[in-house]
Amino acid sequence: MSPLQVLLPALVLLSALLVLFYDTAAAMVGIWMRSETFAHAFLVPPIVLWLVWRRRADLAQHRPRAQPWMLLPMAGACLLWLMAALAGVNSASQFALVALIVLSVPAVFGFAVTREILFPLLFLFFAVPMGEFMVPYMMEWTADFTVAAVALSGVPVFREGLQFVIPSGNWSVVEACSGVRYLIASFMVGSLFAYLNYRSNTRRAVFMLASIAMPIVANWLRAYMIVMLGQLSGNKLAAGADHLVYGWVFFGIIIMVMFLVGARWSEPDAPAPGRPSARTVPVAGSAVQTWIVTVGVVGLMLATQGLMGWLDRPLDGPAPTVTLPAALAGNWIGGSAAVTDWRPEYQNPNAVAQNVYQSGDKVVAVWIGYYRDQSPDRKLVTSTNVLVEQGSAEWVGTARGVVALDAGSVATRVRTASLRRPANPNIDARDKLEVAYLYWVGGSYTTSDVQAKLMLAFNRLLGRGDDCAVLIFYTPQRESDRSAQILRDFVGQQLQALSATLAATAAAPSVR
Repeated sequence: MSPLQVLLPALVLLSALLVLFYDTAAAMVGIWMRSETFAHAFLVPPIVLWLVWRRRADLAQHRPRAQPWMLLPMAGACLLWLMAALAGVNSASQFALVALIVLSVPAVFGFAVTREILFPLLFLFFAVPMGEFMVPYMMEWTADFTVAAVALSGVPVFREGLQFVIPSGNWSVVEACSGVRYLIASFMVGSLFAYLNYRSNTRRAVFMLASIAMPIVANWLRAYMIVMLGQLSGNKLAAGADHLVYGWVFFGIIIMVMFLVGARWSEPDAPAPGRPSARTVPVAGSAVQTWIVTVGVVGLMLATQGLMGWLDRPLDGPAPTVTLPAALAGNWIGGSAAVTDWRPEYQNPNAVAQNVYQSGDKVVAVWIGYYRDQSPDRKLVTSTNVLVEQGSAEWVGTARGVVALDAGSVATRVRTASLRRPANPNIDARDKLEVAYLYWVGGSYTTSDVQAKLMLAFNRLLGRGDDCAVLIFYTPQRESDRSAQILRDFVGQQLQALSATLAATAAAPSVR
């Protein structure tokens, strides 16, 4: 087979992928362009092409042998893309697109060719903008380490959530301090370094693990040093945006040290790229079989897009409305004065319902954001939908968790959070809130973002629609510390009635 005969099916398949999944690919590139965290992804395609080019002589020793059974895992990748697209999980749909590109190689060229360029193929996954789900955890770890290290250094420190106070001033761990950027960049360049400098898979794995651990620890040390610089200099150093510059300089030094140490165990005796392989050359498959597989993959992708278009038809009918009951069980009467001016930062719900209920001296506010016919600009579970916007000057979160509800409730658990106004010397009950919240997805409750997305995708796949809502309950914190129990009892007792309200909204006429 001539080079053109070998490459033509692959070019046809790649073109079909980029055309049929253009929106997914364009969204991925858009994230590269606007996010500093993932700007490195622009380097991934040229690096992959260069890594494949290095293996060109070895690749020439093999002949394509299409693998029809690879249509099965590719069908799985198409299903993943469909579920992710239905649930609005961009990172998962982009991961599925890259997986389709990677799986196309063994499908069209066979496993001998795939083995030669396995690392470059896997390296393509660094183009997927993933990792931001780790931000809250890494912020928490950074705060834990920084506060503990500052205290061990003899500096008094008081902490509330991600905020802490030392004698020289107030500090907080924000998204830029989480270290996710350092981690992603380090893992990418560390993986490339390991592949190019080691032959042993064990050494490669160890160095790649080190490239994950080192930036995490380095970020903790960076945060600690920034706080101590501020403390020792009276906030003349490491104040404002310059501490981020110090952080990148420190990170650069850490990466350089990691490479210098790793180079001591490099294996320079690896065969040069392009050296002829001594392995047995597999028998080439027929051109007809290759084209059959290519057409089969294109047909699979066309079917996926067709099903997505059918399931994603816009709804016709009136906008949903949610009406909360005037009174609830347990002598809870609605219509009381507002508890506070705080409102959750949930964007673009189709409908909002809110009421303040009172029973004796107990007061609980209910806020419901209802979503239907969701789109990238209007969806329930997204990083922009939060209780308090990051960096808000009005409210800060000081604690969060998950608690169980009393037996008999239609849900088993709720998320909890404590909110307060920052730096208010005259803080009172209206400035400190206890919050409980959870998701309602097509009639079922969950506190998990992942589970909510999966439930939404399955509901849409089964033709049940995408109606869902967030239910948020809050009450002023009291000196007697009864607020959490009041809130828990209220949620457990009233969810049944609120479920009926949401079910009535979902049953309102709407057709595709």
